[in-house]
Amino acid sequence: MKKLLYIEMDNCIGCRSCLAACTQCGGHDERNRNYVYDVNPLVDRQTIPLMCLHCVNPACARSCPAQAIQITEEGAVLSALVEKCIGCQNCTIACPYGIPKFDEEQNLMYKCDLCYDRTRDGIPPMCASVCPTNTLQWIDENELAEKRERHRVGKWVSSRQPFEPLEGETRVQISLPGIIQGIQKLF
Repeated sequence: MKKLLYIEMDNCIGCRSCLAACTQCGGHDERNRNYVYDVNPLVDRQTIPLMCLHCVNPACARSCPAQAIQITEEGAVLSALVEKCIGCQNCTIACPYGIPKFDEEQNLMYKCDLCYDRTRDGIPPMCASVCPTNTLQWIDENELAEKRERHRVGKWVSSRQPFEPLEGETRVQISLPGIIQGIQKLF
């Protein structure tokens, strides 16, 4: 059964284990490809992990004039291919989530590739395999359906949720923090 990355934002404790693990994934050149942000620095300790959402129709790939960004059969959106990337940085500008980064020294874009060397064989990505709080989970579609049912909040005015991804459909699914779910009740 197909698996996907699921993020339960409420669980993040800011330990940054996912960042350390990311640098150890094969082919990452000891470079972080995901991030953990402090939501309100100096106010509280709330943190959120952020990595590529692996959009179904990614803006980064659409904006690449050299077609350097490949999408695998499983849906992983890969970093730019060294032999094709021309260093234009269109992908970094096009991504609504600010995920692709540009290495000036190598003249190359890099980003989370969902540890494709692992996930293509059914092994969880490094970030999910080390997360001590289950913020990052490698789950199948049945588990996702159970989580969606458990996290359902109120009834929506329309069939669309008010907090949809900026880029449309994504392969990484996110459970929004409780405070945001409380706001959703207003809709």
